[in-house]
Amino acid sequence: MPVDLNGYWKMISSDNFEDYLKALDVNVAVRKIATLLKPDKDISHDGDHIVIKTLSTFKNYNMDFHVGKEFEEDLSGVDDRKCMTTISWDGDKLVCVQKGEIEGRGWTHWVDGDELHLELRAGGVVSQQVFKKS
Repeated sequence: MPVDLNGYWKMISSDNFEDYLKALDVNVAVRKIATLLKPDKDISHDGDHIVIKTLSTFKNYNMDFHVGKEFEEDLSGVDDRKCMTTISWDGDKLVCVQKGEIEGRGWTHWVDGDELHLELRAGGVVSQQVFKKS
C-alpha cells in the first residue's frame, strides 16, 4: 500500500535548487527569487487522486492528477513549458516522469517519519528538498 502523503508540509532544506533551475533554462532573475523562497506543500491524497499545491509568496503551483494516467502538464508557473507527465508509485515513492524538451526531467516524493522528501531532476542535475509535516 502506498504511503499517505496527506498534510501540510513546510520546507526545512533545499540543496542544489539553483542548478536545477538553470537546467530548466529559467532566467537569472526568477532563479534568484526562487532560491530565496521556502515554499510549503499542501497535499490531498485520496486513493489514486492526488493534489499537490506548492505555495509561496512569489508563485503558487497546483498539480491535480490521477496516479498512472498520463496528462499534459502546463508548467507556465515554473518554466513556461508543457510536457506529457506520468506519475506512478514505485514502492513507497511517488515518481513523476515529465516528457518534453528537457531530458531526464521529473521528480520523486517519499516520506521518512514526519519528513517529506522531494528529489527534482532535469538534464542530469539533481536537487533535494525536505519538508516537515506541520
